[in-house]
Amino acid sequence: MRFTQSFIITFLNTITFATKGASTPLSKFSIGQRSSVPPPPAPEPITVVELPLPPVSQGACTLEINPHGTGCMSPDYFFQSGNFLPDDNHVVALLNFTGAPAAPDPASIYSGLQAILIKADGTTFPNGDPWKCVTCGVPAENMVGSTPLSTNPQAFKDGKRMLAEYNVVDCGDALLADADCTPDKVYIYPIRWNVEVDGSGTGGSIREIRIHPDDVHLGFNSYTYTAGALGEVPYFSRLQFNPSPTTGTPLAPRYDLVNVTALRSPVPQSVLSADGDQLIYNLSALSVGELRGFTGLGNEVTYLGPTVESGNFDVFAADLTTGVVRRITSDTGYTDPLDVSPDSQWNVVLTTLESHRMEFVSGMRGVPPIIDTVAVGTLASIRNNGPRRFFQPWLLDYYGDRGGYNGQLINAAGDGNPGSINDPNWNANADPKFSHGGNKIAYFQVLVIPPECGGTNPLPCPTSTEPGGRVYRLMLATLTSRTPPQLPPVEPVSDVVPWGTPYVPGAPSPLSSPLLNGSYTLKGKVSGSAYTKFTLDNTESYVKSVSATYENYSDDGIHFIFGSENVTTTPLNLTLSLLDWHSDLVSYGETISTKITGLGGFHVEDDETGNIFEANGTLTTTVGAVVYRQPVNGG
Repeated sequence: MRFTQSFIITFLNTITFATKGASTPLSKFSIGQRSSVPPPPAPEPITVVELPLPPVSQGACTLEINPHGTGCMSPDYFFQSGNFLPDDNHVVALLNFTGAPAAPDPASIYSGLQAILIKADGTTFPNGDPWKCVTCGVPAENMVGSTPLSTNPQAFKDGKRMLAEYNVVDCGDALLADADCTPDKVYIYPIRWNVEVDGSGTGGSIREIRIHPDDVHLGFNSYTYTAGALGEVPYFSRLQFNPSPTTGTPLAPRYDLVNVTALRSPVPQSVLSADGDQLIYNLSALSVGELRGFTGLGNEVTYLGPTVESGNFDVFAADLTTGVVRRITSDTGYTDPLDVSPDSQWNVVLTTLESHRMEFVSGMRGVPPIIDTVAVGTLASIRNNGPRRFFQPWLLDYYGDRGGYNGQLINAAGDGNPGSINDPNWNANADPKFSHGGNKIAYFQVLVIPPECGGTNPLPCPTSTEPGGRVYRLMLATLTSRTPPQLPPVEPVSDVVPWGTPYVPGAPSPLSSPLLNGSYTLKGKVSGSAYTKFTLDNTESYVKSVSATYENYSDDGIHFIFGSENVTTTPLNLTLSLLDWHSDLVSYGETISTKITGLGGFHVEDDETGNIFEANGTLTTTVGAVVYRQPVNGG
């Protein structure tokens, strides 16, 4: 659908704008609420420094490389930082040691993936190192039944324990940072979720575990495989030490996840649902996607939610008691990893906004997520290029994106040269973390390396400026004008989530919302309508295709949408689909935007696990004078 210049001028002259400046999505604040939202905060001073890591070894870790004999790290595998210890002077991390000599050399213990502490105050441990390995040299009898350390290091507030995904690292009565916390005092206990009626077996599969601020509860996710499709269910649980288990494996001291609740309503909610021939668009649907953590005061769970604007991937919060949903971010980038300050008033989010990687699908605002019904998995995968993330850290207040405010880029300072704090080839990875005082933020970055650059990839590979050529770095941002607030301890919350579904071992995964099938009309909240059609595959197990035609459609009085688009999906395997896409949309209002596919359409596939973008044809979004194009294939 195309419109003449005279029509555009006539149409624009008839619009009464709800606000001026950049648009604010209706899903965040209704028109009536906007007057109660404070103006965006002024930028604040932020200093960013790099914290020290162990020396790098390309081969043997000799005393010439590390005179203290306390290990060397691999230059390109593996590092991940976590949160702060309670004193805010140490950051927990997981790091791969390499090149250790053979036993009985004392340095032989510095090998493989280990949990470490890194000084964040410029001091050193008694041996002169600014780091300490907590798990190096732990006796085998102290870690019976544990699994290899993997991801997501997080310290408990007692300072004596830390989480390493599927295990709890425990130093008994000693603080992890103290000299008294020696390898013989450290125990590594496995975490187990019982999923069998008789309590047998190794337990259910868990991932992306997050500690609740009360130090008693954990949130986690678990993959599902239903009707040939990959899904995920978030859960809330109590962490309970079991010194002498009698069922299930391992039959060794462990932590059990008990009183587990699926964070899904017994009556499923979704952003889009049908009522007769009407399509219902519920912007506040309680539909928790992947659990990402909790707010600082512990009353809300944070999560990657469903798209409530087409192509926009945002994080949300839901009250653990009432289920009231709050949209935290609404920028046009893909936002996923985040942390919330101890007073719940600030967020540090990782988003692709600075790279503009997603705007060719997300740049047109106010479009309901109709085509996302079939396209969401592929769209989400575009955020990465293989292992490379395009995230940078942003500081965002409680009220989130509004007007021209998308937060404050934390690492904006620098000259952009290789190795600078704002070097775009260094990308942040999950998770950034606030200090307990709320005035510091730790985040780590990874430098792009082959095959995400070089060779057939159009992006040339940068040369690392880090010691030993390592491709990891740990950054500390200090919010220099802030004074840590005096907050009371977070009291343990209830095991019961009233709106969730209590988990019963052996029970199937919670029900999903019924599939849309047929033709429906979606009425705009301000004007116009969208005429939609959803078609199932032959087995009626998934939506095969969807189309939408917009006629003066507006939910916010800011964007008025005309035109049509349709997408058909062809699954190629469990995590890969081919999308055949045609768009011809135009939006009038504060700006003129278009979203248009080239002749023959846009045909794209991007594996949800591999994240390699491959497309034939083009999809281009233009907002005012700014043109957003798709990534190059493989880039």
